[in-house]
Amino acid sequence: MAIPRPTAAPRRRRAATAGFHLGAGALAVLWLLPIALVLVTSLRSFDDIAAHGLGSWPRSFTLDNFGLAWVDGGQQRALVNSLVVTVPCVLVTLALAAMAAFALSRYEVPFRRSLLLLMLGGNLLPPQILLIPVSKLSEMMGVFDTLPALIGVQIGFGVGFYVFVLHGFMRSIPVEIQQAAVMDGAGPWQVFWRIILPLTRPALAALSALSFTWIFNDLLWAITVLRSDSKMPITAALIGLQGQYVSMWNVIAAGSVIAAAPTVAVFLRFQRHFVAGLNLGAVK
Repeated sequence: MAIPRPTAAPRRRRAATAGFHLGAGALAVLWLLPIALVLVTSLRSFDDIAAHGLGSWPRSFTLDNFGLAWVDGGQQRALVNSLVVTVPCVLVTLALAAMAAFALSRYEVPFRRSLLLLMLGGNLLPPQILLIPVSKLSEMMGVFDTLPALIGVQIGFGVGFYVFVLHGFMRSIPVEIQQAAVMDGAGPWQVFWRIILPLTRPALAALSALSFTWIFNDLLWAITVLRSDSKMPITAALIGLQGQYVSMWNVIAAGSVIAAAPTVAVFLRFQRHFVAGLNLGAVK
């Protein structure tokens, strides 16, 4: 009995799979190389870098760079400022977005579709064209160079996108659940708090993780409405750290590691929510 010879299709599939993994591995290495360089540089002494070059093999190990960046470089104060801005922004923005999305998705609100398009259109505008108006408006309101001004800007520019995303998620919840609750005597607030909000918890968790990263890493709005070095968040404080330690790349690298640590921790803790957040806008 003749044994059938393997066709060329499985071989092509295996070759395509191997090529895909090789390409993805090469891209991953290219992406990780700068991160590895920053980590290694943050642990080297200035004398080692000055003597052998920034890209040389490390010949020293020290944690003093983190102390310089944390205390003398002002990273400690800047990290507190970032948390003071980020945590209230995430909580307030998601609370307002959840209530607005509930009203727009579960009730016949006049001009509902126009409101959603307006919120989405506001997020499509390039933020660069709004820098001067936002700066002048904060000066007119008397809140320029204050953390509440930065909090207000972050909430104002974030709530529209979150409403749009949560609206799509809430519309996917069967209407029969709400009707059953109404028949049992539940009012709009009880329906929102006890029925819709618990069912929306996966979307809220994903948006919380994403919004924390976006707000914490923001630089543009911080340098637009703030001027004092003592009020800068940690991403903007890195600019001052680079000016303070011009040629001490080890201290600058240590400050970058400190600035990235909170978002890395949030990503590792809520990694599955980050992945789920990529599909939130596709829910119908």
